[in-house]
Amino acid sequence: MYRILVIEDDSSMAQVMKKQIEAWGNEVCLIEDFQNIIPAFIEYDPHMVLIDIMLPFFNGYHWCSEIRKQSNVPIIFISSAAENMNIVMAMNMGGDDFISKPVDVSVMMAKIQAVLRRTYDMAGKVPLLEHRGAILNLNDTSLSYGGQRLELTKNEFRILQTMLENKGKVVSRDTLMTKLWQMDCYVEENTLTVNVTRLRKKLDKIGLYDFIKTKIGSGYIIE
Repeated sequence: MYRILVIEDDSSMAQVMKKQIEAWGNEVCLIEDFQNIIPAFIEYDPHMVLIDIMLPFFNGYHWCSEIRKQSNVPIIFISSAAENMNIVMAMNMGGDDFISKPVDVSVMMAKIQAVLRRTYDMAGKVPLLEHRGAILNLNDTSLSYGGQRLELTKNEFRILQTMLENKGKVVSRDTLMTKLWQMDCYVEENTLTVNVTRLRKKLDKIGLYDFIKTKIGSGYIIE
């Protein structure tokens, strides 16, 4: 679990970010007093900071500079003014990456994960598969989408993993059954159908409609 400090004065946006980051098993602290950020930073001791450029009292560049006097913690800037000069200045001030507003939570999480892996030497230890904003974590067999976290059964996870590894291609029922057999899950064709149907219903509930399509006589596809 990583502690992530979010310095964002748009409270609704901050809550959306908090929900999504926490869905990945992290801890989040939202700054409320924008005049006294450093004491909160020191007390929380975060692994990462997400900071908006336009803030009350002092801008994000100022606070980045103040944080850099205390720590080399990775900092990701957030701004609706995604112009080259802002990006260059953010990097020159000690930022590690830049996210444009309106924030796409899938892009945000991909950047957070990438910076955390680089910083804390986690490369290869948190493998992910992503499509249409849905992110499958291969370590804990969960699926995250739109701030929601979906727990999958062993069979559902292996089916979805196989489909995502072959997205854009038709995956035959025989291929899926072979993958399940490799996990010592000896399934029949009817059992596979039941598992795919159950998986589709779970995906529908979190808004991933028509995620897995049937190709009659061939198998299934994620397009």
